[in-house]
Amino acid sequence: MNYILFDGTVRNQLLPFTFTRPVADIRVGILTIREKWEHFLGYTTTTVTEDYLSDKFPFLELEKNILINASFLPSENLVNLIKGLNENQAIFLEDEAIAFFSLEGQEPDFDAFDIIQYEGDDVFRIKNTWDIFSKNAEAIKRDFEMLTTGRDSQPIPEGVWTKNPENIFIEEGANLEFCTLNASEGPIYIGKDAEIMEGALVRGPFALCEHSTLKMGAKIYSGTTIGPHSKVGGEVNNSVIFGYSNKGHDGFLGNSVLGEWCNLGADTNNSNLKNNYAEVRLWDYEREGFARTGLQFCGLMMGDHSKCGINTMFNTGTVVGVSANIFGSGFPRNFVPSFSWGGSGGFTPYKTDKAFEVAKVVMSRRNIEFSEQEAKILEHVFEETSKWRKA
Repeated sequence: MNYILFDGTVRNQLLPFTFTRPVADIRVGILTIREKWEHFLGYTTTTVTEDYLSDKFPFLELEKNILINASFLPSENLVNLIKGLNENQAIFLEDEAIAFFSLEGQEPDFDAFDIIQYEGDDVFRIKNTWDIFSKNAEAIKRDFEMLTTGRDSQPIPEGVWTKNPENIFIEEGANLEFCTLNASEGPIYIGKDAEIMEGALVRGPFALCEHSTLKMGAKIYSGTTIGPHSKVGGEVNNSVIFGYSNKGHDGFLGNSVLGEWCNLGADTNNSNLKNNYAEVRLWDYEREGFARTGLQFCGLMMGDHSKCGINTMFNTGTVVGVSANIFGSGFPRNFVPSFSWGGSGGFTPYKTDKAFEVAKVVMSRRNIEFSEQEAKILEHVFEETSKWRKA
């Protein structure tokens, strides 16, 4: 069987992160959504997504296919039901398609399908950007069980203080020095060749993915994921960093999501609670206005390749697009369009040639090429988001 992940109806609700990736490649918990599905299914997957992303994230159709809505995370019950799908069958949650069987070239007509309503109590879905951090603790727990069952952790080094060590898993090559790991409220996962420097304090659920570094004296609260090839210091609470991003110095990051290739300057801080304790509103790209989140705590959403200078201050519920460069004193506005350059005093367009120069240097430091394929994706994002830079 050929399995294909599609973006579904929530793609625009997950911007700015889906400007540069399909829904399937969002990281929540330890793994990306795609990695979770491939682990459960035992097969690689391809993607139905926006046309401008399709060269990097291709689509492969065979004679028999099952398409899966990538905003839904897998569970054993759901996967078993999906694997049992036959021709002209679909699984729905109320009026939303979770998965359906499709023959090559078939245009599905759900009115003619045998619809199976999913009645499991294990539905786990990422519909909005804030779901990424607010559901991250539970996602870490699920991924931890999936990745570690039947496996033995590397031994905990001498000098590392732990609580509930049976809830801690260390992959091969990880290096831990005189840190504190408290797994009493949830598991702690340390990825391959990751490093936790001396004096770091960690409270689970927590995931430090492969080749990432937690710097000296860092304070990490529960519900936090640091994606691969990232460096993090200071204070972090209930936040997700997709990967290849740095928050290398002191400063607070809370109830936030950072994409890839981001950098927060020294002593950058974000507010995650309004002074009047009111509900936080976030910029909604589809409505082109600020939408209710239902949350009292909500911090910073920063798209790929965005950067900020030292001592940057982000207000509660700030959305920063792709390839923005923010600097200077004071609070920038709480919606910064993609390819914007400036700060509290105002923004000008960040020209693509300048942005691409930075991206080439940043990516080369990790031995990754800034390819023509990447440039075309960012050029499309530049054009698609131009209307907000003019506002």
